[in-house]
Amino acid sequence: MKIFTEKTQIQKFIRQIKDQDLSLGFVPTMGALHQGHLSLVDEAFIKNDMVVVSIFVNPTQFDNKEDLKKYPRNLEADSVLLEGYGDKLIVYAPTVSDIYEGHAIAEHFSFDGLEFEMEGKFRTGHFDGVGTVVKRLFEIVTPDNAYFGKKDFQQLAIIKKLVEKHQIPVNIIGCDIFRETNGLAMSSRNARLKEDYKQAAPFIYKTLKTAKEKFGTKSAHKVTEWVENEFANHKLLTLEYFIIADAETLKSVKRKHKNKSYRAFIAVYADDIRLIDNIALN
Repeated sequence: MKIFTEKTQIQKFIRQIKDQDLSLGFVPTMGALHQGHLSLVDEAFIKNDMVVVSIFVNPTQFDNKEDLKKYPRNLEADSVLLEGYGDKLIVYAPTVSDIYEGHAIAEHFSFDGLEFEMEGKFRTGHFDGVGTVVKRLFEIVTPDNAYFGKKDFQQLAIIKKLVEKHQIPVNIIGCDIFRETNGLAMSSRNARLKEDYKQAAPFIYKTLKTAKEKFGTKSAHKVTEWVENEFANHKLLTLEYFIIADAETLKSVKRKHKNKSYRAFIAVYADDIRLIDNIALN
């Protein structure tokens, strides 16, 4: 396993890979790696000769600066988790100055309205920050294939739109949500949950699964109303939003239509930890 901290170093190495006509997979992360991240790396290894994993906590996508400050950083522990992949794995762990060259400011993007739904309503400027860093990483790494988890389904849709609109030559692959044994979507934030909230958090996925069952016979409005009531009566978890949306446009649904794909999206606070999840409804 090779670790690079500067873009000039990794770009030189990637040129050597490309000269050998080897395929390159890419898994961008913000570190604090867990089995969910490793499932993406496993997917990347299936269809690529070499894989780059980036570890970079991107400041431009945090609307809450306190959240940025608290975000876990441990390159040593992350490297230990990745060691088993051997020489086919490359780690890119840059500094903020290496990525942004002294100007850590988000570009403004248009994602054809995808950025204004769900997370976009609650996290001002978040997707401009995501678009900025992902576009920059694609320019540096120049991967053939890039892998993203469906836990951040809206982000996945936005990155696909980014690639389409900016004609970036990379194939975007969405990977299934990796869950803990209790159903909770795996996230770096889970490690920060206090014990009572950790015990309560699986209620999120349990509620999503029941919502999916109800969506078969009830309207989107009725299902949403039921979910809101479930969380209103919960002692520890606070619902920020529950939205049933068109899986392509991400716009909330008022009436179901045949031959349309729908997805339920949820954001919940467990104390001061914000957890998101989603589920396909049909």
